[in-house]
Amino acid sequence: MANETLESLPPPLEANADQPPLFDGTTRLYTSYACPFAQRVWITRNYKGLQDEIKLVPLNLQNRPAWYKEKVYPVNKVPSLEHNGKITGESLDLIKYVDSNFEGPSLVPNDPDKKRTLEELFSYADKFMGMLYASFKGDPEKEAGAAFNYLEDALKKYDDGPFLLGRDFSLADIAYIPFVERFQIFLSEVFKYDIITGRPKLAAWIEELNKIDAYKQTKTVDPKQLVEYYKERFMAQ
Repeated sequence: MANETLESLPPPLEANADQPPLFDGTTRLYTSYACPFAQRVWITRNYKGLQDEIKLVPLNLQNRPAWYKEKVYPVNKVPSLEHNGKITGESLDLIKYVDSNFEGPSLVPNDPDKKRTLEELFSYADKFMGMLYASFKGDPEKEAGAAFNYLEDALKKYDDGPFLLGRDFSLADIAYIPFVERFQIFLSEVFKYDIITGRPKLAAWIEELNKIDAYKQTKTVDPKQLVEYYKERFMAQ
């Protein structure tokens, strides 16, 4: 499971940084510490205890090296994973890939009903994010509220534990928590909207996740920087 020892995080690579060797047998996760999509894969790696097997290669996305697009991943986004002589991307695909192709505790349930629920939660993730980003220019309490009500209802489906699939922490939790983490900060700071008021399951879920080392070690977001970035990106006219 999560390595209790805090990992020493390498500094983000800037535009003038040398490219690491490509396809030399090392498995690399190209990431950004600030990116919620990349955080999904980072949490998965940590929970499965793959800190030594999967090397973090953080990039400064505001000043990223040209070689990343030219030679590593033409899509030029993070996350991407270098493994077995190829580069793959898309965070939801990658967390499933890391879970099924590496050692460590499984993050997918055996129960068929819970597997179906996992796929439903994956399918809803983009809509969830879209509703929240749109709420910044509309009525956050109404629009963001609907998205968080969805999560509150999802957390009621199984009564055998506090997570989205009940007893066990899973890829479903990993898919949502990086975004909930950021939206909770932003909606509170900018709109004074508390996402957990009236949502006891959501409150308990966040509390439980904050006890998991694999997740805690990825919480590097500076709230002030997040608020300024989201204001500029999503609220500027």
